[in-house]
Amino acid sequence: MREYKNIVLIGMPGVGKSTAGVIAAKNLGLRFVDTDLLIQTKEKRLLKQIIADEGIDGFLSIENDVIRGLDETGCVIATGGSAIYGKDAMEHLRENSFIIYLHLNYDDLAKRLGDLDNRGVVLRPGQNLKDIFYERLNLYNEYADEEIDETGLTIEQTVTKICKRASIYNYSQNADLTNS
Repeated sequence: MREYKNIVLIGMPGVGKSTAGVIAAKNLGLRFVDTDLLIQTKEKRLLKQIIADEGIDGFLSIENDVIRGLDETGCVIATGGSAIYGKDAMEHLRENSFIIYLHLNYDDLAKRLGDLDNRGVVLRPGQNLKDIFYERLNLYNEYADEEIDETGLTIEQTVTKICKRASIYNYSQNADLTNS
């Protein structure tokens, strides 16, 4: 029997991890944590500034360290889209969290996203959105306990699916998510 203390949302930038996470946390009576905001608070810089100052590998190291250091219980946690590059971080989350991959097909995702630089998206030189989309697919699937395909869903429908997944794992008000 695996015990879940948190619900973690992973997926590409723009799929709605933070938006859906806030609403799901409210509906489930859990706290909400956004790892991008934790990183910015710790570093006292915006994500795009950290990437510019530290480079991609430096940013990924900071992201890995911040997530690996999380010691939360009773939370919905929205990770940055690049969190799945941090093996230590993802293994730490996997130890006690139910991980949901919010998936959106490439065409719909491309329509949602604006300027990737202003979002603080991790792009190596020469990479574009399509490159990272396909590069990350296997990693998201590797770490996810479940996937929610958001194609055609409203944010409310996505939140309903997240909450149903939590109830499958016997969510109780003391934030103990136990897989039965």
